[in-house]
Amino acid sequence: SDKQIAAGIKARQSQMQLYAFNLGTLGAMAKQETAYDATAASSAADNLAALASLSQAGYWLPGSDSDSVEGSRALPAIWTADSKIGEEGKNFLDAVLAMQSAAGTDLASLQGAMGAVGKSCGSCHKSYRKPKE
Repeated sequence: SDKQIAAGIKARQSQMQLYAFNLGTLGAMAKQETAYDATAASSAADNLAALASLSQAGYWLPGSDSDSVEGSRALPAIWTADSKIGEEGKNFLDAVLAMQSAAGTDLASLQGAMGAVGKSCGSCHKSYRKPKE
């Protein structure tokens, strides 16, 4: 239903905002814009791991793509038979779990783990997210 689709879009956009918030904390430390803090880094990485581990099945409903719904940036390619969205999700989870191990160790480890997380975000967004207008 339209109500389910709207709720799913809102849920996934909220999850993406939470990803961005926690990645912002880690990114600011990695770029040395804020001081490295092992506890804060671990907390942000733990949050990312928890978020990435949630089932998103209810968020990504057919008919919730950018061609079907105003305000959705999810490209229809997500729902095609040859979609690699599952692979993208697994790559992201793997990168986030590596970040979870690295983040609280030291700045160099955090910086090393950021590359794979950023690459994963970018790869999925390039293929499956409509650019901002």
